[in-house]
Amino acid sequence: VAGAIASASRSSMRGGPQRHGEIPWVVADSKAVYQSGKGFTTLEHGVLVALTMLGQTPRTWRGLWEVLAPSSHQARQAHPWYADFDTPIPLEADADSIAALAQDVSQSLALSGVRLVTLCSRPIFESEFNSLVERHGSKGTLLSQAAMELAARCVESVPQGTVTVVCDKHGGRNHYRELLMQWFPDYLIEVYSESRGESLYRFGPADRRVEFRFRAKAEGCLATALASMASKYLRELAMRAFNAFWCSRVEGLKPTAGYPLDAARFKKAIAPIQQRLGIDDRMLWRRR
Repeated sequence: VAGAIASASRSSMRGGPQRHGEIPWVVADSKAVYQSGKGFTTLEHGVLVALTMLGQTPRTWRGLWEVLAPSSHQARQAHPWYADFDTPIPLEADADSIAALAQDVSQSLALSGVRLVTLCSRPIFESEFNSLVERHGSKGTLLSQAAMELAARCVESVPQGTVTVVCDKHGGRNHYRELLMQWFPDYLIEVYSESRGESLYRFGPADRRVEFRFRAKAEGCLATALASMASKYLRELAMRAFNAFWCSRVEGLKPTAGYPLDAARFKKAIAPIQQRLGIDDRMLWRRR
């Protein structure tokens, strides 16, 4: 797989600016691909190339959410900064380059017997996050349950044959048998290894074996890295809507990236308008 992707990336650059531009298909840990204030084009380009390979070419902010997170509509509408927001996409990447490179990558992957079949994400919005943390008791448990919800759905979508699921470690934990038992109660979960590097589990009959690998730095796996990028892209699109809402109502307000170091400044600046609009803290402020 890595060889096929490298080949596709080299092919795109050989095509020259007249055809594809100079941006290869980069798939890696989203934290390496994108850092606040830089790298957004590479992140957006990578995710939209993947979606184009799937025959999905959303042209608006809302359309992108419907493709990557179709079940998120109701939760989005519950937040005023998402409810009425929309904008054309791509925001920074070149649409023609995306289409051409998607064709090259698909052909290169096919030569290696590899095919991308789906890409999806499970976003957890502000108020939903607070409610779920209260239900589960901790942020870590919430994230594990949400990840398994998505993983179980993906396993069920594969009609036959063996399945391997690669997940990043959850907060450095090494033991996941009980978590898997909750989501796959009809099977005996077999423990093959539980270490700092990887925890490996298998279950199911011989013709339908399911394997879960929880890895440290799992973004070294193509599928996990692409999933990381898809979720990061959605997160950054959400921040565009969030900042557009508040910056249009507070004169001179500097946008926020949404991380803790800047949160207190932003919350203090929007406080008068927030109170006037009657927006509860649970809608925008994470409790834990």
